[in-house]
Amino acid sequence: MEMDFERCYRAVDSRDQRFDGWFYTGVTSTGIYCRPSCPAITPKRQNVRFFPSAAAAQGAGLRACRRCRPDAAPGSPLWDVRADVVGRAMRLIADGVVDRDGVPGLASRLGYTERHLHRMLSAEMGAGPLALARAQRAQTARILIETTDLAMAEIAFAAGFGSVRQFNDTLREVYASAPSDLRTARGRQQAPAGAGTIALRLAYRPPLHARALLDFLAVRALPGVEAVRDGAYHRGLRLPHGTGQVALTPADGHVAATLRLADLRDLAPAVARCRRLLDLDADPAAIDATLAADPALAPVVAAEPGIRVPRAVDGFEQAVRAIIGQQVSVTSARTTLTRLLSHRVDHEVDPADEDRTPGQPHDQRGELRGFLSAEDLLGLPDSGFGMPVGRREALRGLARAVVDGSVDLAAGTDRGEVVRGLLALPGIGPWTANYLAMRAFGDPDVLLSSDLAVRRGAAALGLPDTQPTLDRYAERWRPWRSYATIRLWRAA
Repeated sequence: MEMDFERCYRAVDSRDQRFDGWFYTGVTSTGIYCRPSCPAITPKRQNVRFFPSAAAAQGAGLRACRRCRPDAAPGSPLWDVRADVVGRAMRLIADGVVDRDGVPGLASRLGYTERHLHRMLSAEMGAGPLALARAQRAQTARILIETTDLAMAEIAFAAGFGSVRQFNDTLREVYASAPSDLRTARGRQQAPAGAGTIALRLAYRPPLHARALLDFLAVRALPGVEAVRDGAYHRGLRLPHGTGQVALTPADGHVAATLRLADLRDLAPAVARCRRLLDLDADPAAIDATLAADPALAPVVAAEPGIRVPRAVDGFEQAVRAIIGQQVSVTSARTTLTRLLSHRVDHEVDPADEDRTPGQPHDQRGELRGFLSAEDLLGLPDSGFGMPVGRREALRGLARAVVDGSVDLAAGTDRGEVVRGLLALPGIGPWTANYLAMRAFGDPDVLLSSDLAVRRGAAALGLPDTQPTLDRYAERWRPWRSYATIRLWRAA
């Protein structure tokens, strides 16, 4: 979004929550920055500045408003849509790469010098990579202060700060409060039971069609890895420093998330992956407006506003699912994947699971694990796959490419480069690569016109149902053809 003063000020004056996360409002007379939807009295024009990021507002010496909590606003949808270096950098920073590998590691992942990366981010975001990561650390620390009873020193290092002094100074600067004051302000609210358990709210821009998301995930849920029950999605996670579990429950204006983490340093990456999974940073108003301009889609958009693209917490997991799902039904793919995971459970029992009956899925005991890693898959014997030789070798070829680094399936990967790398692997064709671009890498403009269910959905809505004619017709849906794909699947 361009920082046009009049457009931004109108959004603030109308308290339009659709613009939360697009920009931040700095009020120079009070020294605070807010969301556009902040319920406070609209500040005078001469006292207002607009910033593209919370980090930029903090860099200008402003603190976060205690009323609207701008640091907890939904992320900008630009970073999901854009595939350029800045968009990739923002996704990697959200996933904690700067905290783990520093700015040199981020620059190396993106293929640029640190200086040039700093220049690009400063021009677009008003802040460099360190400042952006610092703003994220402050938000992570506040979550831990308000939702756990951990000692402040533990919180400081779990949030990614290099020292307790740096932690104290940053929180005083960002929130105008000492860490202990933030905990006192929590009042008598009790922290969730259990070590490493954190409860928080994940904001989104309404509307959100929660049932469509849960329906999509439920039919594909794998025993021992994920489950949908009681209106919530539960799954296990593989994270940079350990394992975790999450329960995500859609509610009015937010998704309630309860995380159990083996290592609290994984909080920011876990939150980023959950947001990505449910497509919470999307701008449904812009998407639905484009699709509803087509008379054929207008009725389904009006009936089901806020449809999201269910995405992925793990690029390798999604790639394995896509390869196994080639030219078979969802039910058949789920059966094959369950067999694969059951073999992992039988042969790779965690020490904590020694009392579990062999072959018993983890979710029968309330425990969920992350999906196989590439190394895990390479360690499976032929008998563990239960599929044709060609497909088995395609999976192994993918795993070898991930292990040796020739294919990068992380959130901040270059979409075009990874699609080309995938197409070079045996057993991976255009449907699989494009499916991954949509679900694993967040490309908003993928139409799976060769997909039988997509063509059936198109026919059900009176649209062209052959691949060439559907491709031509769908040009009017750009840049949101991934969302059109989901709607066509639902129509089928």
